[in-house]
Amino acid sequence: MDTKNVVIVGATGAVGKAMIKCLDNLEFPVGNLRLVASERSKGKVVKTSFGEITLETISDEVFESSDIALFSAGGDISREWRDRVVAADCLMIDNSSAFRYEYDVPLVVPEINPDAAREHNGVIANPNCTTAIAAVVLWPLHEAFGLKKVIISTYQATSGAGAKGMQELLDQTRDVLEESEGNPLKVSKCHVEPRAFAHPIAFNIIPHIDKFQKNGYTKEEMKVTWETHKIFGDDSIAVSCTAVRIPTLRAHSESIVIETEKSVSVDEAREVLEDSDGVKVVDNPDDELYPMPLEASGKSGVRVGRIRQNIVFGENGLEFFISGDQLLKGAALNAVQIAKLFV
Repeated sequence: MDTKNVVIVGATGAVGKAMIKCLDNLEFPVGNLRLVASERSKGKVVKTSFGEITLETISDEVFESSDIALFSAGGDISREWRDRVVAADCLMIDNSSAFRYEYDVPLVVPEINPDAAREHNGVIANPNCTTAIAAVVLWPLHEAFGLKKVIISTYQATSGAGAKGMQELLDQTRDVLEESEGNPLKVSKCHVEPRAFAHPIAFNIIPHIDKFQKNGYTKEEMKVTWETHKIFGDDSIAVSCTAVRIPTLRAHSESIVIETEKSVSVDEAREVLEDSDGVKVVDNPDDELYPMPLEASGKSGVRVGRIRQNIVFGENGLEFFISGDQLLKGAALNAVQIAKLFV
C-alpha cells in the first residue's frame, strides 16, 4: 500500500486531535504527518502515534510537500487557502461548510456515495455532523424501502459549539449548584451569563442552533435538508429538522420518523440496519438497551434503537432514535474515511 503525506490544518482543535487518532485507528498509511495550528502554537511539540511532531503555521510549502490536507480550521481559512492547496496538487478534504453547496464540490459520506469523491476538482467537503450521523442510518433504509418523508428532532451536545461550549456547560452547572445551594426550587431563579449560547445551557435546552432563516428554520436545520439531498442524489425526499442544544458534553442524538415508499416492518428494518456499515443496532427495551450519547461518545459507529412502527404512517412508517459521536463520524472519522478512498 502506497503511503500518503498528510497535513492537518487546525490540528490543536477537538476535530484536529480526533483526526490524528483516526489516522492511527484506521491504519492509514501515513508517510509524513504535518500539523498546522495558529501562530501562538507554533513550535510546540505534540506526541502522536506517528512520533513527536512540531506544530507549524500554514504555508504554501506545507501543501507542496503533502498529498492530502485535512482542514478543520473554519470556513474563512478554508476559503483563503483553497486555490493554493489545489494549485499544489494536494487534495483538500474540508470539514467546514465553506464548499458543501458548490455544485462541483462532492459532499461525501463513504458508506453512501464513495464514487462521488472521485469526481473532485481538488476539494471534497465533509457534511455537517448532524447530517452525517443521520445519513448513515437513513441511507440503507432508503435503498431498501425508499424514503418519502423524514422528520428529525436533534439533541445536540455542547461540544458542537467547540471547547467553549463544553466549558460553559461545566461552569454554569457549577455556578447554579453553588447559587441554589442544591435546592431544585431555586435553580430557575439563578443567574448565569450566557456566552457561547443565546441562553443559559445548564439545566436547560435551547431550540436554536445557528442563524434563523426566512422560512423560520435555522441554518443548522436547513443544512440537514440541503446536505441529505446532495449526498443521496435525490431532492424528492421531504426532509424537515428541528435542532436543539441540550446540556450534554459530547455525542449528538436524533429522533427520526420516516415515511417509506414500500411497506416496512420493524424486523425488516432491523435486519437491514444490522447489515449496514457504520451502524450498530442497540435495541432491546426489555433490558433497557437503547442509544444514548454517553455510551456513543468515543465510538465510531452510529447507534440506532427504539425501532418501532410509526403510528401515524402505519405500515409505511418507522420511528427510531440514534446517537453518534459528532467529533468522529460527524467530522474527523468521516474525513479520514474519505482520505482512505485515495489510498
